[in-house]
Amino acid sequence: MNQISNKKAENVRDVIRYLKKFHNALIVIYLDDKTISSALFSSHIRDIALLHEAGLKVVIIPGARARIDEVLEGAKIDWTYKNNIRVTNDKAMPLIKMAAFDVSNTVMTNLAANNITAVIGNWVRARAKGVLEGFDFGAAGEIDRLDTASLNTVLNDGFIPIFPCIGWSATGKPYNISSAVLAQQVAVELKADKLFFVMGDQAPILKDGEIVPAMNIEELDSYVVAHADDEQIKNLLALSKTACLNGVNRSHILDGNLDGVLLTEIFSDLGSGTMIYTNNYGKIRQMEQTDIPSVLGVMRPFVEAGKLLPRTEADVAAKLEDFYVYDFDGGVRACASLHKYDDGQFEIAAVAVDEAYSHIGIGPKLVESLVQKAKSCGAKSVFIMTTQASDWFEKIGFAEDKIDSIPDERKKLWSPERGSKVYRLK
Repeated sequence: MNQISNKKAENVRDVIRYLKKFHNALIVIYLDDKTISSALFSSHIRDIALLHEAGLKVVIIPGARARIDEVLEGAKIDWTYKNNIRVTNDKAMPLIKMAAFDVSNTVMTNLAANNITAVIGNWVRARAKGVLEGFDFGAAGEIDRLDTASLNTVLNDGFIPIFPCIGWSATGKPYNISSAVLAQQVAVELKADKLFFVMGDQAPILKDGEIVPAMNIEELDSYVVAHADDEQIKNLLALSKTACLNGVNRSHILDGNLDGVLLTEIFSDLGSGTMIYTNNYGKIRQMEQTDIPSVLGVMRPFVEAGKLLPRTEADVAAKLEDFYVYDFDGGVRACASLHKYDDGQFEIAAVAVDEAYSHIGIGPKLVESLVQKAKSCGAKSVFIMTTQASDWFEKIGFAEDKIDSIPDERKKLWSPERGSKVYRLK
């Protein structure tokens, strides 16, 4: 029961931490047509309203593919797709425009039901995609520029802008543009903190059967190569990568079939979808005085299981300069210490990883970082002492050694009753 209470308290702390972090942040949300037509749509809209009320600036780009299909089929107008772009003639544009605004109006009406005022606008200047390699893309357009000044005015006035998938030329001619591409470019132009793709027809991004919670752009490239046959994943990851490389802090691919997916993605470290980032997500840093309660909290389950020796706040504070933490957006999710002995040996101790984060490899990253630090300080060798984690340390390159091999100072603290074993880096 105590562990459950501790976890609930930590979850609440996470929410408060993220509320402070993202107050007045700007987020761009793409809702695909499957999400808009799903039973969870009203729930997603309610969550967007809550985000807006919590002080986040929100921009919405709704996907209208299904509605446009429906309207064109009803009018018996043919179309095709080329490189995931709808190709029609100019005669289809009045119907495409009607369908796009119809979907945007659905979003606006649902926001109004949650007492949120939204604005549908024509902030997109577009040009014809034209003829590429002999293929005429007809009424399909590309984004030329966005009226960011007007958009920022709308946002600062407390409204939510909604973008239909239509752009206009300088002479007022409409073009059909990709909603997903529009979402990415809006996020880039507005220097958004986050870009969300909420997909009702996209399975989560998986690796070895588990959802990938976070992926840097280097990992993203190898994932795309391994899933080259999935065009939608390739497209979403490519859009996410381009957004991050052009100033968007983070991009997220979410399963629109999960209730509350936006809230859990924003207000928790691991979220419930896949986050694409550059290199500023998790970091290893030296522990600070204010981290001590969090470090003790990460250690607590290991102490209760007999895997770590009990430590008080004073114990940790006395060795403050030896401790390092893995920081996720300001939250401590792992810790370890590095102790130097007079004979040139270094000990890595107090290794603990929050159970919820144990599957994403931050423990080995933290240990490897301390090994490299020890080497840079001229360490003759690096060892650890453990009672129950021998398999884990063997897996990351340690091998059992004799108790007599450790420094005399450390040997005095060893007790046969506890029976800790020594493992030394190969």
